[in-house]
Amino acid sequence: MQTFNPNDHMVFCRKYQQNLPKLPNPPFPNAKGQEIQDTISAKAWNAWLELQTMLINEKHLSMIDPQAKKYLNEQREKFLDNGDYEKPAGYKPLKA
Repeated sequence: MQTFNPNDHMVFCRKYQQNLPKLPNPPFPNAKGQEIQDTISAKAWNAWLELQTMLINEKHLSMIDPQAKKYLNEQREKFLDNGDYEKPAGYKPLKA
């Protein structure tokens, strides 16, 4: 019988630099998705999804355009690593 270990549901988030609940599943079916699940909290991922939606809408990005996908991948990595990512007009990030 397997016992419940709350630490199995936590991750040290590279965005917020603290232990937080992890994503229940990788966001992508590849090594990058597993890396994100292992290093990014659900809170940080949800903040990214909110920012991503704003970037897509503000810049009128098409998700079938390889350049748009490349741009969003670059912005995602910058955001999750606390780098200098592009912010939409009026964007206010979630507090840690």
